[in-house]
Amino acid sequence: MTLALDVGGTGIKGDALDPRGKPLAERVRVPTPYPLAPERLVAIFGELAARLPHFDRVAVGFPGVVRDGRILSAPHYVRAQGDDSPVDPELERRWLGFDLARATATALGRPTRVGNDADVQGLAVVTGKGLEVVLTLGTGLGSAVFQDGVLGPHLELAHHPLRKGLTYNQYVGEEALRKIGKKRWNRRVARMVEVVHALLFFDHLYLGGGNSSRVEADLGPNVSLVDNQAGILGGIRLWDQPMKSRTRAR
Repeated sequence: MTLALDVGGTGIKGDALDPRGKPLAERVRVPTPYPLAPERLVAIFGELAARLPHFDRVAVGFPGVVRDGRILSAPHYVRAQGDDSPVDPELERRWLGFDLARATATALGRPTRVGNDADVQGLAVVTGKGLEVVLTLGTGLGSAVFQDGVLGPHLELAHHPLRKGLTYNQYVGEEALRKIGKKRWNRRVARMVEVVHALLFFDHLYLGGGNSSRVEADLGPNVSLVDNQAGILGGIRLWDQPMKSRTRAR
């Protein structure tokens, strides 16, 4: 049984899943608090776990760069009041290199794996044929690239310039959707897909995340919208991936 935790800019969700991905109870969710230090996130994991049935292992999808369970970037959480606030140097220091896998395993008493949230979502939806790209539309933009079903190195497209000096996050993130409205935002999503295709020449692209339900633009036959539930179901697939090490509770 897997405890799948999906960490977002606005909410932190948890599900207990059987080996086939069937939920064992109703999903639990809490709003993401700010400021959010790493220790507070681990404590929230404990609170969510206490509301769910028994589990044997843990899988976490985290919105930042993750390497071997350690956090290399936490763009949402180094800002005391979220994305629109300045970087807090103390929060940045505490997140940089934080071993979230080990801390979670110790707190919950179960072996834990942590991956980038878009990578985890992609594991649930890719077919294993050709070059497949996953983009998640939420507070910001998440991205993952797969070649024949194998997860490639993580690309932080979110913070790269996309158009007129705006990054991907600024161009199609939650704040942009609020400011410019759904119609203009959909045009931006279509332009973004064109740019990503010119960059990667993908065979198929999957759009997920909480705001994928707002996509109405015609993006062509090689683009699919995927259920946001994939962010949870991918937690099982995360345990199928080769890892340098597994972090177990001590």
